[in-house]
Amino acid sequence: MDATARFGVEQKNGRTSFFDGGLFELIFWSLLGGIVTVLSLGLLYPWVLCRLFAWKINHTVIDGKRLNFSGSAVGLFGNWIKWWALTIITLGIYGFWVSIKLEDWKTKNTHFVN
Repeated sequence: MDATARFGVEQKNGRTSFFDGGLFELIFWSLLGGIVTVLSLGLLYPWVLCRLFAWKINHTVIDGKRLNFSGSAVGLFGNWIKWWALTIITLGIYGFWVSIKLEDWKTKNTHFVN
């Protein structure tokens, strides 16, 4: 038994950092997300983002430790409304910070499993 396996470190092809998501899952979540966003007129876009974030993050292993995404669409939705209100109030200027705020929210809700 290899030393890394003894300590619960995940490996794939001898590497301890890898992504193990599949193409068909990505296609599924992307198509479903696009359909849901269009049918809801954008109202469910935070749910779509959470599903895509969860898929990418939950399939990522860094230094043998799997990541887990714990964010919820409800949690993002409140921020989303606030960010859009600030963007409207500032005549679009705050929009430049929305992607940074979204990254910060995503990182805040990302943790190591083990």
